[in-house]
Amino acid sequence: MRNYTTETEPAPVVSPWVDELLPGLIEFRRDLHAHPELSFKEFRTTDKLAERLEAAGLKPRRLEGTGLTVDVGEGPIATALRGDIDALPIIEETGLPFASKNHGVTHACGHDVHTTAMLGIALTLQRMHKNNPLGATVRIIFQPAEETMPGGALSCIEQGVLEGVPRILALHCDPRINVGQIGTRIGAITSASDTIKIELSGRGGHTSRPHLTEDLVFALAQIAVNVPAVLSRRVDVRSGVSVVWGQISAGSAPNAIPGTGYMAGTMRCLDRDAWHSAGELLDDVVRQVAAPYGVDVHLEHTRGVPPVVNSEHETALIEASARAELGENAVVLTPQSMGGEDFAWFLADLPGAMMRLGTHTPGGEEYDLHRGDFIVDERALGYAIRVLTAAALRTIRDLEQ
Repeated sequence: MRNYTTETEPAPVVSPWVDELLPGLIEFRRDLHAHPELSFKEFRTTDKLAERLEAAGLKPRRLEGTGLTVDVGEGPIATALRGDIDALPIIEETGLPFASKNHGVTHACGHDVHTTAMLGIALTLQRMHKNNPLGATVRIIFQPAEETMPGGALSCIEQGVLEGVPRILALHCDPRINVGQIGTRIGAITSASDTIKIELSGRGGHTSRPHLTEDLVFALAQIAVNVPAVLSRRVDVRSGVSVVWGQISAGSAPNAIPGTGYMAGTMRCLDRDAWHSAGELLDDVVRQVAAPYGVDVHLEHTRGVPPVVNSEHETALIEASARAELGENAVVLTPQSMGGEDFAWFLADLPGAMMRLGTHTPGGEEYDLHRGDFIVDERALGYAIRVLTAAALRTIRDLEQ
């Protein structure tokens, strides 16, 4: 196995192959941005991808519903690359001329960039293959429904997208990193993420006589405060278990204890093993905290995704490719994110890595993901294609040795 951490030999120069394609790819990305589609409803996106791939002489395989895969080259698979294609139920506030035409839906997480980057990689590799056979195959996976829990990756895996695949690579936009740079880290780069929904019901009544009621407002408050506290004492603190509530609602009058209440939030965790143990504890802890108040508890705990854990070899592969294509200062260490990412399911049985793609314009306005005003520096698209195409070519070269 090649040691990429000490590699000094020149790498293939990808830039000339990409530059001719970039204007058309930017136009394609803007079209996707203007027509975002929610999870498992990415029908137009899938059709547009299939059209472009088929026009290049490729034979994409459609997945059930939405999404597709395409193999470029011939021979054994050297690597797979994955890009997610869905958008978010957020109102766009960018003011861009190609802003979303689908009101209430927008690409606020950069998946239009991910999708177009993977298309660009496929087209670039196909041009290279026609010029000089690659000698191996690169599989591109256009995955639907990353923004759902537990994610569309599981459906893709069930449909055999990883058959014969020795490793898999991916990217994610990062507005904290300057354009022209990528962020990497060995080990966990994202966190586990679950969704928690709790409904309480009980005998309501007048606030002057709470002892004659099952005071579920007070019970909701105790759950909100004590469940995170208990978990912090039952699970290794180094695992970073975090329960945060996003919704709490009950009642309609200041002097009436209601008969129903609702709360919802997320549980996130830095460590895969701790995610399993905290998940098993959570349900019992919620019921134990609520028990003294006599309320009925209906708990919906949706196990989401484990952390994305980058393997050392594949991380070094991406870093070497980035330095060769973008320069020695192209790679920065990125912190572990508390966000969830279903790319983790692809890494359950395969080595692989996800890189963070810098989308911030140096000196420009700062944005964040999952916001209606999120804007990327479009130069990031070309950098993404160059780095991951170079990485794919290196895996092909490894097979030849």
